[in-house]
Amino acid sequence: MNTAPFPSDDDVIALTQAWISEAVIGLNLCPFAKSVYVKNQIRYVVSHAETETDLAEELSRELQHLQDSDPEAIDTTVLIHPRVLQDFLNYNNFLDVADEVLENAGLEGELQIASFHPDYQFADAAPDDIDNFTNRSPYPVLHLLRESSIDRAVQAFPEASAIFERNIATMRDLGLNGWNQLSFVVSKKQHQI
Repeated sequence: MNTAPFPSDDDVIALTQAWISEAVIGLNLCPFAKSVYVKNQIRYVVSHAETETDLAEELSRELQHLQDSDPEAIDTTVLIHPRVLQDFLNYNNFLDVADEVLENAGLEGELQIASFHPDYQFADAAPDDIDNFTNRSPYPVLHLLRESSIDRAVQAFPEASAIFERNIATMRDLGLNGWNQLSFVVSKKQHQI
């Protein structure tokens, strides 16, 4: 069992922002991310939930908060939960719960949830396959997105369906050595929790 103290909320957010800046935007894994990042329209929430039930409740609140917020102020929310669902299989199973929370809130078609995890693994990939790193984040993350923002982004980027394949190619070109040299990866290893 890990007895190291949890990092501060500020440290969790800083590392998450570095991941977004270096990997998501820097490697162009999501061509839609730069605009909301530069405009400071991302809400970062560090969850202190230690159970799935608590996280589901917090997810419900954050979905409603995003829905109720002016999109010019908050376009998207990154719900970071470093204290729960560290195991990827448990996290992956929780995504069904997250979908139920979205449905129960009546927000299907309005919002959606994207998933990122430090040990993210596609169903057909080996654990150390570089393809998995397209969805690897420093901490487990539930990314809450507005459907309207996604629609606008897809209109601005007509080849959105090619993003996944391009991301795989990017990761394969970068390789594990290149990934491990990104500063947020180095920082996380230095302050491993």
